[in-house]
Amino acid sequence: MAKGHRSQIKKERNIQNKDTRPKAHAKFVRVSDTKARIVLEQIKDKDINTATALLAYSPRYAAEVIGKILKSAVANAENNLGMDTSKLFVEEVIANQGPTMKRIRPKAKGRAYKILKRTSHISIILNER
Repeated sequence: MAKGHRSQIKKERNIQNKDTRPKAHAKFVRVSDTKARIVLEQIKDKDINTATALLAYSPRYAAEVIGKILKSAVANAENNLGMDTSKLFVEEVIANQGPTMKRIRPKAKGRAYKILKRTSHISIILNER
């Protein structure tokens, strides 16, 4: 078997295994992953209109950021994959921990207090019903 033939089979396998669901990612978002997960769990398995409404009226800062990611995922579904937006729902939500920015605040008696500014990587994957 020639080497070129093997690489052609690998390429075909990768195309077959490729995930065709519409998705959107935001990396290095300045909100902790635990706070983002609270909002993401509210919109999981909801249709797009319900999820957008929930995010619009949520008082949390993470809801604002996740709303933008959701709009991006819907636009990807409509423009790149030609899907009908009325049939879309939030199938999968992921919030992973990103890098933590470490800052120091001076305290009494020459001590230092560590401030951890956490970031997260947020992904939303949609699908059609």
